[in-house]
Amino acid sequence: MKSLKVLQHHLSNTENQLAILESELEHKHASFKEKAETLGMFPLKALGVEIFQINIGKMCNQVCKHCHVDAGPDRKEIMTRETMQLCLNILANSSIKTVDLTGGAPEMNPDFRWFVQEIKKLNKHIIVRCNLTIILANKRFHDLPDFFKQHQIEVVSSLPSFTKDRTDRQRGDGVFEDSIKALQMLNVVGYGKDGSNLHLNLVYNPAGAFLPPPQQALEKEYKTELFKTFGIQFNNLFAITNMPISRYLDYLLVSGNYDKYMEKLIAAFNPAAIENVMCRNTISVSWDGYLYDCDFNQMLDLKVSCDTSQHLSNFDHSVLNNRDIVIKQHCYGCTAGAGSSCGGATL
Repeated sequence: MKSLKVLQHHLSNTENQLAILESELEHKHASFKEKAETLGMFPLKALGVEIFQINIGKMCNQVCKHCHVDAGPDRKEIMTRETMQLCLNILANSSIKTVDLTGGAPEMNPDFRWFVQEIKKLNKHIIVRCNLTIILANKRFHDLPDFFKQHQIEVVSSLPSFTKDRTDRQRGDGVFEDSIKALQMLNVVGYGKDGSNLHLNLVYNPAGAFLPPPQQALEKEYKTELFKTFGIQFNNLFAITNMPISRYLDYLLVSGNYDKYMEKLIAAFNPAAIENVMCRNTISVSWDGYLYDCDFNQMLDLKVSCDTSQHLSNFDHSVLNNRDIVIKQHCYGCTAGAGSSCGGATL
């Protein structure tokens, strides 16, 4: 077995990340597969496809320390219009209700607005995971709040803290100030306001090697502090556990927190949470059209288990609706405590 010092290099290589997650240090604990087996939940089965989560590019105007996508301004992976059309063809012939657009900063894809407009023609609910600062990054993005409103898009945005220091420490200098301005712009057009159908949700990720606090209490604190200090309103706060992959895995290794963090995840395993993990009703689509059970599996290049339907070009509803979910040690992140998903706690 290679040492962690050797394995921590070149974490962009997914094989290295998986080797770390499956290393001997982890096998002193039960594997996630063994946990699932004791609950009669292995193989973990999909329950259908209700959410189509599409990563339309890894390019981003930020370089966040916890980013599991390893997104940034230098990333060139961008979904083409041809691949987007494959997505539209599938959506037009399915009962999938929700399309969740992610990145990077999805708005930086040159075909982002066209894609949104075409999805809306199919009467699908759209979620856009907006990093907020993109709204202020360039004049061509300043009208995004109005564009979001026009198409009744649900906006989900990361805000690690309601204080400047903690937010900038995780996401970069000046991010907090720009995030606040962007939230105020979204409020002006009606997002997050009482009685409005324009939903604005925030995301909290821990800044260190610990699990998120209870979501409900944290949401109350965020709402109080953001309104009192900045007059900002929003609908819900999603508390999401950091996954031990990509940049966050690098942080855990460099800081010497990897073993302790994995022990925390495993110790906090909640049998009830496995029932509601997001992979059971979601398909994750990569920028180049490959299919995964979730966004985290996508970043580890763990494609869906169905060999005959691993790309948009051979998408098979019946096969994917009943597939076995691909699980590894990082799945402990979604089943710790109150559970974690792209929509926050699952319990």
